[in-house]
Amino acid sequence: MTLTSFNPIPHYTVSSGELPRIALLATGGTIAGSAADATRTAGYQAGALGVQDLLAAVPALGNVAHIHAEQVAQIDSKDMSVSLWQKLAARVNALLAQPDVAGAVITHGTDTLEETAYYLHLTVNSRKPVVLTAAMRPATALSADGPLNLLNAVRVATDPISAGRGVMVAINNQIHCARDVVKTSTYKVDAFHSPEIGVLGWVQDERVAFQRVPLQYHTVESEFVGLSGELPAVEVVSSYAGVSRIAVDALVDAGVQGIVVAGTGNGSLHALLQQALAEAVQRGVTVVRASRVGSGHVMHNGAAPDDQYGFVSTGNLHPYKARVLLMLALQAGVPRERMQSLFDEY
Repeated sequence: MTLTSFNPIPHYTVSSGELPRIALLATGGTIAGSAADATRTAGYQAGALGVQDLLAAVPALGNVAHIHAEQVAQIDSKDMSVSLWQKLAARVNALLAQPDVAGAVITHGTDTLEETAYYLHLTVNSRKPVVLTAAMRPATALSADGPLNLLNAVRVATDPISAGRGVMVAINNQIHCARDVVKTSTYKVDAFHSPEIGVLGWVQDERVAFQRVPLQYHTVESEFVGLSGELPAVEVVSSYAGVSRIAVDALVDAGVQGIVVAGTGNGSLHALLQQALAEAVQRGVTVVRASRVGSGHVMHNGAAPDDQYGFVSTGNLHPYKARVLLMLALQAGVPRERMQSLFDEY
């Protein structure tokens, strides 16, 4: 497969010399958003601008890398789909298999960025850097953050020390691991953090620096590389004061194969919900217990008798990322008795 086989946009190259070649895949989002005037940072159209517009806003990219650009999608990331995840992973894998491609950068909306990043973290079959980036302000806004985020993402992707660290998110001068990063604000530029664990490193001007490495399995070490076909149905429910069992019963009757529950505190569950989930396990549904709290971890057999009811606990994995892992695990046919160790390892 060649670099020009997937509806490519012409290369954006403004310099000559031995620069690394980076594949830039655009999916839309706020970084490509457009508003009626420069003072508006809300009420804009996400994904309105194409990848060529993003590149034209950052001419300094031509001094960092040769860019091969493709418009994979042009959506508001709230509308991200599993099929688009699969399409994106397949294209990233195909591009990174080319010897002259040093890494990949993906522009994405912030709403579901952490889920897409984690899916790629588990399905990309390469040690080459894959870096997602985004923006909290549309491209037309005063002090738009997208251009610098894009430049920094390309810098991370071109640096040899970035290899082997899995999929990363470069935003607001920080570098996050796809497994750990979460969006924590609806409006602040400093919206992304890695609670408890901390950032992988940082990037400023020409310098890229790392402070740690991810320890969980990812990319070339992942057993989910190369999976194909439809992902099983997995849904997320929450525990809260006065919760009923209606949602769980409806999901089980609808035929879902897995349920992730965002529990209170240390993944604790309302008695009614816990009973419904225990019955779901008896009907063949895999139940994973997470927490709706923004940081910390869920201890196995801590706030619920996991072994007694057949639940799996997530550790510090966010509920919506736990859904991604569970979908892949079910697709791969991971047996029930191994599910807990799988969540501990990934």
